[in-house]
Amino acid sequence: MKLEMRDRPGQLVAALKPISAVGGNIIAVIHQREATTAAEALDVQIVLELPEGRLERLLELLREQGVNVVRIGEERLLYECTLIVIGHLMHTDLSDTVNQIDKTGSAEVTELSMVMPAIDSPSSARITIRSTTRAEMKRAIRILRAVAEQKKLLIIEPLEDV
Repeated sequence: MKLEMRDRPGQLVAALKPISAVGGNIIAVIHQREATTAAEALDVQIVLELPEGRLERLLELLREQGVNVVRIGEERLLYECTLIVIGHLMHTDLSDTVNQIDKTGSAEVTELSMVMPAIDSPSSARITIRSTTRAEMKRAIRILRAVAEQKKLLIIEPLEDV
């Protein structure tokens, strides 16, 4: 869930207490202070597990604390695989390569980190793909292999089975 709250001391704790009160388990909290908005609001993302039927009570408790729930969503991309792609990535349209996977609707490139040593030298990218099922992950990797073969890119795949 993504929360928005006042950027004041103690607000993060005030947002986390209701999760505990309804029996929730906090898995991750992403809280990075940047330039605040005109309303001096702070965005926080929380990954959590809740017992069945406790969401409505949690939302009530958060509202009572002055916390605005911006987005709630279930994690649907449960499988993750990271690969290395080497070649002339920019010259062969990296966005097209990513779109080939993203347009499946069941797999997405969720992280991309690239190094470009020189304009005419091959670059390398670390690509993380997340998917809904193991079968969809295998399908996404097959798509990446086909695109890489067409664009003359090298893929370094993980040794473990996806």
